[in-house]
Amino acid sequence: MPDSILAFLDRGLLDAAWWQIVAYTLVVTHVTIVAVTVYLHRCQAHRALDLHPAVAHFFRFWLWLTTGMVTREWAAVHRKHHAKCETADDPHSPVRWGLRKVLLEGTELYRAEAANAETVRKYGHGAPDDWIERRLYSRHTMLGIAITLVVSVLLFGAIGLTVFAVQMLWIPVFAAGVINGLGHARGYRNFDCPDASTNILPLGILIGGEELHNNHHTFASSAKLSVKWYEFDIGWMYIRLLSMLRLATVRRVAPKPKFAAARPTVDLETLQAVIAHRYDLMAQYARSLRRACAEEARRLSRLERPEGRLVASARRWLHLDAARWTDQHEARVAEIFAASDVLKKLVEMRRELAAVWERSNLSREQLLAHLQQWCARAEASGIRALQELALRLRSYAA
Repeated sequence: MPDSILAFLDRGLLDAAWWQIVAYTLVVTHVTIVAVTVYLHRCQAHRALDLHPAVAHFFRFWLWLTTGMVTREWAAVHRKHHAKCETADDPHSPVRWGLRKVLLEGTELYRAEAANAETVRKYGHGAPDDWIERRLYSRHTMLGIAITLVVSVLLFGAIGLTVFAVQMLWIPVFAAGVINGLGHARGYRNFDCPDASTNILPLGILIGGEELHNNHHTFASSAKLSVKWYEFDIGWMYIRLLSMLRLATVRRVAPKPKFAAARPTVDLETLQAVIAHRYDLMAQYARSLRRACAEEARRLSRLERPEGRLVASARRWLHLDAARWTDQHEARVAEIFAASDVLKKLVEMRRELAAVWERSNLSREQLLAHLQQWCARAEASGIRALQELALRLRSYAA
């Protein structure tokens, strides 16, 4: 084999140093992550922002080159995930499939659902359907990947095969595996939303902000995934930069709680504000329940009652919605309630409060009466946590 060919296979056209190859790989994989989170996820699947046509088409072209994913299919599978989350129809929930399968075979689960014509028909509305989408991107999904392979080898020689492999594995590992797997199994939760979603890390950098998965499932139509001061969403940073350049328009973000002087009585405006800020209210309720568990555990321990340790351990799960309790938790509830009237009252009234926005068949007047009765009972309970929650409730501003 001629020396020139051997030299090309060894170094490629760029003859790049190892650190330059690593930097290139990190940059191109990061662009892919940004394309997924900003374009596919927040723009296409949830319509949380609008992108300038040139930016949207760049992301669409880039994803064709680096993943072969079709916009309509991706949006449809993701929307179905939200609509059927943690049920038997969820395309990739570890609650249904098991964490190991989602982590290791997340791509296979995605492809199986993307091939479901009924899913794409029902959930894929609004995706691009122009000439280039029909004739190129959707029809020749492997052509873009082949082009990426050739470019990688031309630029870097034989090591370009490794660069290409990393590019091809980035989304299956981090998006299909880590986000869909760990994002429903491990991490912390800011909000007790109806599914098992978690925030994997408070710093959303490696996966474009998608690490903040519990925040996203709570406020699915928000273009910004961070909600706490210590959380960072790099995808939102790019959206803000595009907005300043007039290349993106944000349509929705998660509502921030607004407060005013507490109203003497609960009125229709209070009802509207409570429903708007229900996730904040229930997060505060969860914190109150955890504190109450700790206080009751100390009280029982001072009385040398054996239930103290049981109540102390309940701090990890009693604040969750009852639908998320395990059989083991259910077996302990009766004993906990027998030992603490305070915890029993807190849990019972949390269920009653949640019914305010769960009872869609009631009129506004009926819901208002329900909320007024709840507040009156909370304030008369003699339980400080309930009294503080009632005060917070009456202080929400629409």
